[in-house]
Amino acid sequence: METFQISGALSVLIYSSLGIAVFALVLLLLEVTTKYSINRKIAHDGNIALAIVLGSMIIAIGMIISAAIR
Repeated sequence: METFQISGALSVLIYSSLGIAVFALVLLLLEVTTKYSINRKIAHDGNIALAIVLGSMIIAIGMIISAAIR
């Protein structure tokens, strides 16, 4: 019973780190492919529409990664 819990915890760590890595890669790719800085537009210029779009993309990518892991 102990080995099952350890392997379950190990798989959770592996899959969550893989999901976070894919997520960071997508955000980096989005930052590189746009012709403006997303951070500057949201933080300094106060572009709320861009923040909402980025937030919805974050949720969508998280749902895709979650479905792929299961």
